Amino acid sequence: MQLLKRVAAIHDISGVGKCSLTVALPIISAAGVECAVMPTAVLSTHTGGFTGFTFRDLTEDMRPIAAHWKKEKIHFDALYSGYLGSIDQIGIVRDLFAMFRTPGTLIMVDPVMADNGALYSRFTMDHVRGMAKLCSHADIIIPNRTEAAFMLGRPFADGPMARGDAVDLLHALAGLGARQVVLTGVCFGADDLGAACLDVSTGQIDFCMEDRIPGLYHGTGDVFGSFLLGALMRGRPLHEAVRIAVDCTCAAIRLTAADGTPPHMGVRFESILADYGQLLME
Repeated sequence: MQLLKRVAAIHDISGVGKCSLTVALPIISAAGVECAVMPTAVLSTHTGGFTGFTFRDLTEDMRPIAAHWKKEKIHFDALYSGYLGSIDQIGIVRDLFAMFRTPGTLIMVDPVMADNGALYSRFTMDHVRGMAKLCSHADIIIPNRTEAAFMLGRPFADGPMARGDAVDLLHALAGLGARQVVLTGVCFGADDLGAACLDVSTGQIDFCMEDRIPGLYHGTGDVFGSFLLGALMRGRPLHEAVRIAVDCTCAAIRLTAADGTPPHMGVRFESILADYGQLLME
C-alpha cells in the first residue's frame, strides 16, 4: 500500500470562525494527505467580525516543536505557512523550511497580512518586507491582490483589472523567487472573481474564474489554499489544482450564502469535503 503524503501546516488556530488550521486540517485530510500542524497562536475566534477575542502567542513553542520533529526524523512532503503574527515567526518559519526541505518537498507560502487595500492590524512594512523574503524561499506563493501590491511596492488598484495587468503581476511576483505563483482576487468585470496562476518553468498562465457571489466571507483564503495544496499533493498540475480550489471554494460560499450563515462565521466547506475527496480519487 502506498504511504500517505504528509504536510506540515504552520498557521494559527482560531476556535470559532473556520479559518487557518481549523480548515487546513480537515480539507488536506479529505484529500487523502496526512496533515501535521504547528500552531503559531491560539485564539478564541478569528479577528474579523468578532470583538473581545482571546489570543495566546506560541512563538516560543515553535522551535522546540521543530527540534522534536527533527529528532524523530519526521519527513514532510510539503510545508504550508499562513498567518504569521510577528517578524520573529517569519524568521522561525524560514529556518523550518531549511530544516525540513528535501529535494522532493514542496514549500507553499500564503503571505497572509492584508486585504481590501490595507494591512491587517498590528502589521507594518517590516512585516511586508519579511514576508516578501519568506516568499523567496517558497516553491509556490498564493497572495491576494493587496498582498501582491504591498510586497511589490506598488499602489493597490481595486476592482476589475485588464488581463495584461494580471499577467504583469504574476511575472513580478515570480521575481520574488517562487517557481509557481497563484494570484487570488482576480476579476475582469463586476460579475466575475477567481485566480490566475503562472508556472515559471513552462511560462504557462491560466485564469480560473467563477461568477461573483455577493458578500465578504471570512476564511476563504485559507479554504482556497488548503483545497489547492491537497490537489497538488495528489499529483494534479498547477492549473488543474487551481481550478479545483476555485470551484470548491465557490461551492462552499454558495452553500453559505444560501443558508444565511453570517459571513464572519466562515463558509460551509464541510458540506463538499466528500465530493472533493472523490474528485481527487478520479
